[in-house]
Amino acid sequence: MFARFILALACSVSTYFIVYSYYGAPKSWLGLALGLVLALLVIKIEQALRKVPLGNIFGGVVGMMIGLLIAFMLAYGLSFVSNIMERQQVVPWVYALLTGVMGYMGLALGAKKIDELNLSGWGQQTAAPPDVRILDTNVIIDGRIADVAEAGFMQGTLIVPRFVLEELQYIADSSDSIKRTRGRRGLDVLNRMQKNTAINIEITDLDFPKIKTVDAKLIALARKISGKLVTNDFNLNKVAELQGVAILNFNQLANAMKPLVLPGEMITVKVIKEGKEPGQGIAYLDDGTMIIIEDALKHQGSMVDVTVTSVLQTTAGRMIFSELK
Repeated sequence: MFARFILALACSVSTYFIVYSYYGAPKSWLGLALGLVLALLVIKIEQALRKVPLGNIFGGVVGMMIGLLIAFMLAYGLSFVSNIMERQQVVPWVYALLTGVMGYMGLALGAKKIDELNLSGWGQQTAAPPDVRILDTNVIIDGRIADVAEAGFMQGTLIVPRFVLEELQYIADSSDSIKRTRGRRGLDVLNRMQKNTAINIEITDLDFPKIKTVDAKLIALARKISGKLVTNDFNLNKVAELQGVAILNFNQLANAMKPLVLPGEMITVKVIKEGKEPGQGIAYLDDGTMIIIEDALKHQGSMVDVTVTSVLQTTAGRMIFSELK
């Protein structure tokens, strides 16, 4: 605050004496007003620059310097043309136009493209990209991620964004008892994983304030850090794939780990309920796989031996069609 006051005072005093030296005392008050406006403008610019990453500022400054250098070289070349065409009165305006246009282009391009410049890699061999996996809210609440990571099947660094933690906290504070239980389970899963020294889990503060939904932020984060998105959300999986983001879907992993049942194999199951077609019975394996049994409704509630006729793999899981032995 003190520094801003000194800036405003310096601008006011300076512009006061400048106006006073040119126009005298009657118009010297204009210098104070202009100084205050100039100080306010500088303070606003300084507040805006605080929100811009240092790399973007550096890139903008370097880009502007390169743009001004190009403008000077073009203006130097045009000076020969102006001497030949005897249009020297136009030259100052051309210089001003070149300076403004090239300076702005250098500033804008430098600030935007600085992220594509990897200065740390100059003079070094290209290193392999880090193995980073980003956890979404659903897969944390699911809880199986902790068991898989503790078993050593989830290598690399597990990243939990701060906005995912905030969503978990919001769910844990919900007035709905089911949501509250789910949110607290997700927080317990994260706490369990952090206590395990064999699991490399990190919390990142990277955020995208202009993006509203958590799913869209997860995709933007995965693209920014070249990470893989770990989820069991079907819709998020499809949207991420369309945008070129690598996905590790826990539902696909669970389906792949289910025991393989081949046509012609005999299994013993319990008929639980009626199927969609007349006379059909429905049973389930221990892993939740649905078994559709023809003409088994009359055995509802009983254990029966069935022979597998076909197996259908869908995005929702595996379905087994069978008939009574």
